[in-house]
Amino acid sequence: MRIDVVTLFPEVCEPFFQASIIGRAQAAGRVEIACTNLRDYSTDKHHTVDDRPFGGGPGMVLMCGPVFDAVAALEAEDPRSATRILLTPQGRRLDQSLAGELASRERLLIIAGHYEGFDERIRIGLEPLEVSIGDYVLSGGEAAAMVIVDSVVRLLPGVLGDDGSAAEDSFSIVAGESEQCLEYPQYTRPRVFRDMAVPDVLMSGDHGRIREWRKQQALERTKDRRPDLMTGCEPDSGGDQP
Repeated sequence: MRIDVVTLFPEVCEPFFQASIIGRAQAAGRVEIACTNLRDYSTDKHHTVDDRPFGGGPGMVLMCGPVFDAVAALEAEDPRSATRILLTPQGRRLDQSLAGELASRERLLIIAGHYEGFDERIRIGLEPLEVSIGDYVLSGGEAAAMVIVDSVVRLLPGVLGDDGSAAEDSFSIVAGESEQCLEYPQYTRPRVFRDMAVPDVLMSGDHGRIREWRKQQALERTKDRRPDLMTGCEPDSGGDQP
């Protein structure tokens, strides 16, 4: 298996991937793991990869261009089909079943975000599998990427000393209650990317309409993806951090 991790901080992940079971798995040729710095695919001298969100709001949003270019370049390096994974609290929750599914793939390409989140067109255009490691907020996706890699690599044949060890693992999930909606879609420059345009309401300058649009989008997304969170769900105009 090959695993690529696209991140702004490869120096955070690389030592972890060289240590313990994962490091031994790489040395034994069971898995190949590479970290790619997203800034390598910026097109300006400042290596910019993020910008302020259209419609206003706190934080910075990762731009489409560097992410699309990084994914295209990495996928061209290896003929094996890559399962794209976007780390976001809005995704499918990681559990042992999902780890087993991912371990059966021949290649994973994990996109670790930072700052306020991703331009929505990254989700639309790349059609990744969206994955969350839990209902909490992290400063960035690096820790989540390491959790996913760890949970997957240990399931690969020959990685553990006894292949029966993973099969005997027990893992129970108790879903807690939450009163917070999932985040509404975010967009940043450019206004049009690969025929995908920023919704007109975000360009209107009408902050009342923008707040209502964001609230409705958050409600619809939560109802569709995490109906268990709908009780007491009253999103405001702020964002959350993947």
